[in-house]
Parts: sequence; C-alpha cells; structure tokens
Amino acid sequence: MKFIGFLLLLIILVAFTGGVLAAFYIYTPYGPATETFVEIAPHTGTQAIAVLLEQKRIIRSRYAFEFLKFSRKNTLKAGEYRFDHPAPLTEVYNRIAKGDIYFHALTIPEGYNIFDIAQAVEAAGLGKRDEFLAEEKDHTELIADWTSGDAHPPTSLEGYLFPDTYHFARHTPAVHILAAMVRRFRQATQQLNLTHDVSRTVILASLVEKEVSQPEERPLVAGVFKNRLEKSIPLATDPTVIYAALLDGRWRGTIYASDLRSPSPYNTYRHAGLPPGPICNPGMESFRAVLSPAKTDYLYFVSDAAGHSRFSATLKEHNQNVQQYRKDQQR
Repeated sequence: MKFIGFLLLLIILVAFTGGVLAAFYIYTPYGPATETFVEIAPHTGTQAIAVLLEQKRIIRSRYAFEFLKFSRKNTLKAGEYRFDHPAPLTEVYNRIAKGDIYFHALTIPEGYNIFDIAQAVEAAGLGKRDEFLAEEKDHTELIADWTSGDAHPPTSLEGYLFPDTYHFARHTPAVHILAAMVRRFRQATQQLNLTHDVSRTVILASLVEKEVSQPEERPLVAGVFKNRLEKSIPLATDPTVIYAALLDGRWRGTIYASDLRSPSPYNTYRHAGLPPGPICNPGMESFRAVLSPAKTDYLYFVSDAAGHSRFSATLKEHNQNVQQYRKDQQR
C-alpha cells in the first residue's frame, strides 16, 4: 500500500511539475526587445512554423507551440510578422492564427514620377525597382477609362498614381499596388468633379507640380500655362526637358544645351502645346490650380533667389527678371 501511495504521489508531483512548466512556457513572456521580422511562407506546416519561431527567439519552445496548436485547432496564416517585445506564447500564437501580418508603409510625395515611385517601392521592401517600373509601363489598362480616346495613348501610369501613404504586405503583387494608387486617384478626381478633359488636366497639373515650390503660386503658374497655350507659345518649361532625358536614360543631373535641342515630344522648348503625357504624379492643390487658374496677362515666370517666382507679361520684363536672378545667384 505504501508503494502505491508513493507512486500516486509521484504521479501527482510529475503532473504538477508538468503543469507548472507548461504554464511557464505558455504564459510567461518571452521574445525580442527589438524589432524582429519572421516570414511564414504559404503552406508552411505547424512544426516548421514552431521551429522557425524558436530559431528567431520569438518563443521558448517549439513543443509548447505545437501543443497549443493541437489543443486549439486554428488555421495558422502565412505572411510576414513583426515582433518587438517579449510576449506570452498565447499572444504569438493568436497573432499568427488571426493573420496579424506586418504592412510596410509606402509614402509617395506629390511630384514623384514613375522612376521615383519604383525606387520608393524597392526601399520599402515591396519589390525590385526595375521590375516595378516595368509593371508601371505594362498596366495602362488601369487608366483606360480616362485615356482611351487620347491622341497619344499612355505609355505608363504616370500622373495617375496618386500621392499618399499606402500600406502593403510584403510580396503584394505590383499590379495590386498600382491598382490601389489608381483607385486613390479615382477618389480624388471624384472630389474635384473632374469628369472631362481628364488627360489634359493631369498633364497640366503635373507641370504645375514640378514648376512650383510655393503653394500660393500654383494658380499663377497654371494661368501662365493657360495663356501660353491659348497663344500657341511653347511652354518652355525645364521639368519636361528633364523628363525627356529620364525617359531616354540620359539625365545627368543638370540641363545641357543638347537636352534643349532634343527632338523628344516632351521637349516643350521645341514643341508647342502640351507634352504627350504627364511628367509626374501631382497632388490635389495642383489639380485645383489647373481647374481654377489665376486670370492674369502673365506669359512668363522665373524663380528668384528666395525660391519664389517673378511673373511678367512681356518678354522685356521677363528678361530683366532673368538678369536679376543671375545677379542674385552670383552673390
């Protein structure tokens, strides 16, 4: 009888110790104090997930994780997870069961062109620059309802990738990222009641976006462009020359005489009228400026040393402003 009693006591002690250990592994916080990412590939089994989490020091024991999975029967979701503080095993398990994956922030400032956006995508860890740039050029069907009747069919999504901060999971297909940006553009145009001459408006807004550093000058610059177009005067705007060089892969960081002689249809020094497409992705204020340009007789503008623009109605006055700008630059 004594032996049976001892054996029963031993079983109770083992069970108690096992329960204490299980509680320790499951409920006592463990994990990194700094940011650690774990990527679970699709179709990864429970055992492999448990091993990965243990190797990354997210959990103490793979076996405790497997026990929890066996007892709960949840489906574990693939994706990239971010861990930045010690946590109970239950918290780690619940996050993976819920699919609480990490989303990368992708910020597209106003005035970014397709090359800038492709670089930003790579910097955010969402894809390779050149591959994303190719997708920007391949999926013009996303803007077909605005551009189908254009004299110059679009060669990319330039102008329609609306500036904003987006959040995407790693490995989000490029076309889904692009579709989200175009969808945001659609929302913006609806706010502006932009229903006709969309392509023309986008092109003009992109020129304004690139030419203006002072927000209050946007309507004035838009008014200058409107006046020059009505008089069939070439727009002669440097950002289009830069964009032409970017498209040709010959941009060297400054405008050379050869750039001004380029036959590119984007060279607004050589060709009157609008370029064949936008040169960047403009924001709301540039759209508003184009839709409501300032009514003036200005035909010219040039920057001053303070980053503002000096506007003029005559070439003589404009040349004086240019001379003053050059003098200020030499000081």
